[in-house]
Amino acid sequence: MMSFREPSIQAAEETPAEDRVLRPQRFSEMVGQRAVFERLSIAVDASRKRGDVLGHILLDGPPGLGKTTFATCIPRELGTTLQIASGAALSAPKDLLPYLSNASEGSVLFIDEIHRLPIAVEEFLYPAMEDFRIDIILGEGVSARTINMPLRPFTLVGATTRAGLISAPMRDRFVMREHLDYYTVADLAEIVRRSAAKLSMPMDDGTADEIARRSRGTPRLANNRLRWIRDFSTSRANGLLNVGIAQTALEMQGIDEIGLDGFDRKYLETIHRVFGGGPVGLDAIAHTMSTAPDTLEDDVEPYLLRCELIIRTPRGRRLTSRGEEHLGKINPNGLQARLF
Repeated sequence: MMSFREPSIQAAEETPAEDRVLRPQRFSEMVGQRAVFERLSIAVDASRKRGDVLGHILLDGPPGLGKTTFATCIPRELGTTLQIASGAALSAPKDLLPYLSNASEGSVLFIDEIHRLPIAVEEFLYPAMEDFRIDIILGEGVSARTINMPLRPFTLVGATTRAGLISAPMRDRFVMREHLDYYTVADLAEIVRRSAAKLSMPMDDGTADEIARRSRGTPRLANNRLRWIRDFSTSRANGLLNVGIAQTALEMQGIDEIGLDGFDRKYLETIHRVFGGGPVGLDAIAHTMSTAPDTLEDDVEPYLLRCELIIRTPRGRRLTSRGEEHLGKINPNGLQARLF
């Protein structure tokens, strides 16, 4: 459990120092997600002016889009304390007690991957979220008794990549629910420029745009690409950086012009070469690639679907004409005739 009281103190001490440098510390430093930013800013400003406790907030969306950044900026804007917990680590109600009992009035409790909370822990949170109290059972059997322990009013901020796995009663207890979507190339390019300045790297607009286009609309990936390009530039280009050097560095990692890596292309090539473009079931693809179906469904397919390189049909996955073109292997018989 960790907390901070001053804006300059980091929310998570185990986070690498470089990640903390690149991550925005205040709302004013954030780029993109403007609709979410505006709504949260209004809620935080109103809470601060009234002297009320901010309502509970649920942030959902794919990994790397800024859920943790929003969660750690909120208490800085409020000038209050922050505690950070992981849903996977809270296996029993007793694991929540230190966080709830130590929460100061108006403080923020951030639970990452909140969808991984067991049902017993969820139910234990219900009275804490609604009435700011918890029920503690002492003893067993007929001698057991319940103690109602009051809590200081606090704000729960939950983050999840799988909102559908959160029970409806839990979701309904959040006053605000915000979905974070992928970033535009323009927003990502601005993030790349700001991160490059923090890393003391040279950066022109063309290079920033190139990195942004290959970062799948995700700031975390953009920063990871930037770090690799910095290493490549230092080792192979005497610290110089331009579009050509950035392209060479990313191509060495197997990252192509739309952000696909070698594993993504292997997935597409497997459907094309082995299964004639599809349709084919996910298990068949996974066995052919010697990987787990969950890995393909969770890590590979979402971006390919978003880029319209594959589609899911009742009979399985298949390549689209755009996917064929990206592989440079356009099907001469046409794809529309075999869609169903």
